[in-house]
Amino acid sequence: MGGPGVFLDRDGVINCNRPDYVRCWADFAFLPGVLPALTRLAGLGWPVVVVSNQAVVGRGLAGQAAVDQIHERMVAAVTQAGGRIDGVLCCPHRPEDGCGCRKPQPGLLLEAATRWGLELGRSYLVGDAASDVLAAQAVGCHPVLVRTGRGIEQSRLLPDNGADGVAVVDDLAAAVSWILERAASCR
Repeated sequence: MGGPGVFLDRDGVINCNRPDYVRCWADFAFLPGVLPALTRLAGLGWPVVVVSNQAVVGRGLAGQAAVDQIHERMVAAVTQAGGRIDGVLCCPHRPEDGCGCRKPQPGLLLEAATRWGLELGRSYLVGDAASDVLAAQAVGCHPVLVRTGRGIEQSRLLPDNGADGVAVVDDLAAAVSWILERAASCR
């Protein structure tokens, strides 16, 4: 049996969403408080894996190499700040492609669980969209919806604003605090 892990969506959780997509590193901007939050999360010792839909590739707006470079630089910046991202898994497909890896499908989470030996029922997924919540619920992860990115609009799609077992918090820093509190109570 594996241990817990933390899954993070990228756009709207780690970096600012852009209406014209993040196509290169110059388009990437960390949201306020993200780097210190990831440093705190690294102290937990659990694997941290970014799981992101990146239809920008499938739509031909950016190549896979450009997206990989964004992720390499993101991981390097997080590491330099004292945080850690153990891996980045992306779905490059368009929504209409119907693949099993694009959230809300759980393919990325299942792949990460296999790669890092994670127990999904003890893991958390932090996202800013209903698709993140649905992917987490499909595999028994604890979903945490942040109000950054699309989160304010998306939280309105949830019954009773999170009363269905979805934690709704302001941002990644609040999500990390919420996760750390639960991890401490399970020790």
